Formats: sequence, C-alpha cells, structure tokens
Amino acid sequence: MKLLVQRVSQASVEIQNENVATISSGILVFVGFDPSDSSKEIEKLTKKLLNYKIFNDSSERVALSVLEAEAEILLVPQVTLSVRTNKGLKPSFSGAANPEKGLELFKAFKSHLETSYSKLQTGKFGANMSVSLVNEGPITYWFEA
Repeated sequence: MKLLVQRVSQASVEIQNENVATISSGILVFVGFDPSDSSKEIEKLTKKLLNYKIFNDSSERVALSVLEAEAEILLVPQVTLSVRTNKGLKPSFSGAANPEKGLELFKAFKSHLETSYSKLQTGKFGANMSVSLVNEGPITYWFEA
C-alpha cells in the first residue's frame, strides 16, 4: 500500500466535468494498492496518516497532525502508484492489485478512515478523474506499508 500525501489549501475532483469532491485546508491523499495488501496495511497507514505531523503550528513549524489541525482529507485512488517502472518504457501493472482487490481495499481504507475521522471526501475508484490542487509549502510525503 502506498500513499502520496500533499498538504493543500484546496483540492477537488471532477468526473466528466462534474465536481464530486472538494476540500479546503487539508491533505490530498493518492492511494495505490499492491496484491499482498490487507487490513494490516490499512490499519497501519490510517494511524500514520491521521497522526503524522503535516501542518504548521502557531510558530509556523510543521508540528500538527491531521487530527490536531482538524484538517480535511481528499482520498483519491491511483493505481499508477503501484506500477513498476524499473524496466523498459512502458508501465507494468503486475505490481498493482487487480481491479477487484483494489476496489475492495479502497472501500476498506475509506471505511477505516471514516470510522476514525469525519472530514473525508473521496474520488471514485476506476473513474477517469480530473484532480485540481494547490500544494502548500510545498509539502509532500510518501508513505508505504
């Protein structure tokens, strides 16, 4: 399981020119799943995502978590985080969970996040999405389990 996390002042997802999700101050989280991923990885990265220091405190130092800052989360499935790019000039999708398992894991991750935190919006698994964002900092983190 892989997460690409960007601190944003705003982010949104459109599908076929229709806005399906918008957040203001928070994080945009792209998530990709590997074939071996399970609830173990979901639990580990949910805890890390919600508690990792991403936001500035009153001294302008990166010292606050999503929970402490009460920030919003926009969760977007992105299979290409798990593709292999080390050989040739074409991505290999063999490193990514198949679509059925990917959807199952995405739903489980979304559900686990919603159980722990209410300020969550999502893109749509399998859809061709247009994602807009304003990265603050810029601050971008890579988490992998």
